[in-house]
Amino acid sequence: MANLRRTWMRRASAHGAFWAATVALAVGLIMLGDFEFENFKGSGSRFTRFFTRMAPPDWSVTHLVLRSTAETLTIAFVGTLLALIVSLPLGFLAASNMTPPWIAQPTKWLLGFIRSIPLIVVAMILVTAVGLGPLTGTLAIAFHSVGMLGKFYAEEFETADRGVINAVRGSGANWLQTVRFGLFPQCVPQVLAFTIYRFEMNFRDAAVLGLVGAGGIGLYIQMYIGGFQYQKVAVLLIVIIVVVTALDQLSFWARRWVR
Repeated sequence: MANLRRTWMRRASAHGAFWAATVALAVGLIMLGDFEFENFKGSGSRFTRFFTRMAPPDWSVTHLVLRSTAETLTIAFVGTLLALIVSLPLGFLAASNMTPPWIAQPTKWLLGFIRSIPLIVVAMILVTAVGLGPLTGTLAIAFHSVGMLGKFYAEEFETADRGVINAVRGSGANWLQTVRFGLFPQCVPQVLAFTIYRFEMNFRDAAVLGLVGAGGIGLYIQMYIGGFQYQKVAVLLIVIIVVVTALDQLSFWARRWVR
């Protein structure tokens, strides 16, 4: 009993020290960042005025909004599909339980490098190289998604049951057969969930990419906000919320169906 009490006290002390250090770090960073909390004064009324201008929504732009939303969904879907095709092999190569360290570690560095480049920077570079339009948005989405999906896939593959993998390997299967029959069946639900979640994120990102000329619904958000046509912006926001909610529900159904 005494040993159990000492163990519990050590854990409680460690947790307390961790949270104290976390709070101290947060406070220090806030002070270093010179946050001006006085700016919050009166912000409530400004928020109220902004959202009041959105009512009632101007549904006269519904046809334009639906067309631009379809373009944004296309950018997100094709970009996610291209990223999936590239990310799966990279995820296998980055999984330390499937490849030797001299392959896995450099692949992880490559995925980290891809993730480190902000999406908006990728889009601006591609706009300069490829030009304006949905193709630029699709390529930017695909490039940026590879880093994140590859990381998710690799981490999921590394958590697979080694017993199953070794059993398949012991039956004489080669590397590809081990992946196909020993690793991948264990990881399908999470791989699918990660991919759909990334598709949902890519739809939101594609909406933002329109601000730099990469096509989609973001172009109209920028145009209407710049013209103070907030009632039309309200329609755009409603459509985005509906699509994101539908994609979230799709992710739930897909995970349940696979399981």
